[in-house]
Amino acid sequence: MSGAGGEAGRNTTRPLCFVIAALSSYGALVFRLGQVRRSWRENAYRTLVITLLLQCLTFTMGAVAMGDERFLGVDNLAILVMHVSAVAFCVSAQIIQLRWATTAEEAVRRTRYWLITGIALNSLLIALFLIADGIGRPASDFSSGSGQPLVLIYLLVFIVSQAVPCVTVFRQCGPYARMAEKGELRPALRLLSVAAAILFFCCLAGTVDLVTAACGIDIGGWKLAANVFSAVGIATLSLSLTISSWGTPAGKLLDWAHSYRSYRALYPLWRNLYEPSPDIVLEPPGVSVADLDHRLHRRVIEIRDGWRDLRPCIDRAASGPAGTDRGAGDESRQAFAEAAQVGRALHAKRTGIIPDDKRDAGGFEDRDTDNFMAEVDWFAKVASACRKLGNTR
Repeated sequence: MSGAGGEAGRNTTRPLCFVIAALSSYGALVFRLGQVRRSWRENAYRTLVITLLLQCLTFTMGAVAMGDERFLGVDNLAILVMHVSAVAFCVSAQIIQLRWATTAEEAVRRTRYWLITGIALNSLLIALFLIADGIGRPASDFSSGSGQPLVLIYLLVFIVSQAVPCVTVFRQCGPYARMAEKGELRPALRLLSVAAAILFFCCLAGTVDLVTAACGIDIGGWKLAANVFSAVGIATLSLSLTISSWGTPAGKLLDWAHSYRSYRALYPLWRNLYEPSPDIVLEPPGVSVADLDHRLHRRVIEIRDGWRDLRPCIDRAASGPAGTDRGAGDESRQAFAEAAQVGRALHAKRTGIIPDDKRDAGGFEDRDTDNFMAEVDWFAKVASACRKLGNTR
């Protein structure tokens, strides 16, 4: 029962992995086709679209082969088309990497080499497929080799054709990513190197699967490792090939999320300073998606103004809070000390008891306000300390 259940799980997982890879491929293609009007004249863009089409064809054929042994009325034709298009896809991906990372002359020279290599590999695969009587064999032979020497050679040649481009892309992307200027190219090359590493592990897992099957060793659920690596690697590759389409919006979204968290984090400190000095607010409090960056700057300015109004009530001789964690860092202890002084100054202002040794100038420990985000982070630490010390309502 457990063996039958495991086999059923594998039969479900394999098609699912192909479907995930195919969907990520089509998603990447749709993203890129949205730029067709303004980018079609560029050779790099046309190469990228061809690569994504081959990627879609590869995993569509994989999904078809998982569902039916016959394609266009020919047994195992979907498997052959999948393998041939996969080789063409790897060659095309290698050409894209060359266009991204090398000079035009070197890219043209190496492109010729990869095109010739791809044609030779596909010719060899087709010849081995026909010699091994691929049309007349059960489809299961092409997933395990079934101990047939010609089928094993065919599958090993295919795996090598996939592994070699993965190694070359991984080796080249790292140095080129470090040399690339800041922008979308650097993260694209880094993602491409990650995808190449994952897909190499896919090839390695496939080799182990073939060798163990040929030796009569059952590795159980580990047979799915190649499929899982393939799905994850292709999804990562799709992200790397489309990062210029979604990278800028995603970066803006992350910046907005960081600004929103900072805006909310400053609220306890701002509230403390606003209550005794409501005049520091020049605009109605609130959060708007359209002007969040402006409101964050306004909140920082209002905190500065409120702190400046509170300075005469701060006792210069007062020490930090008794409950400060001694294991905390210097900046954390300083934030707690500032928060405690805010609490005492608020009490002094409400009661009208002004300390003799008071602070009447400066800012938070006379901090440099030129680095806005560093100042925001510092205010957020003080606000967090205010909340922990119970200085807020």
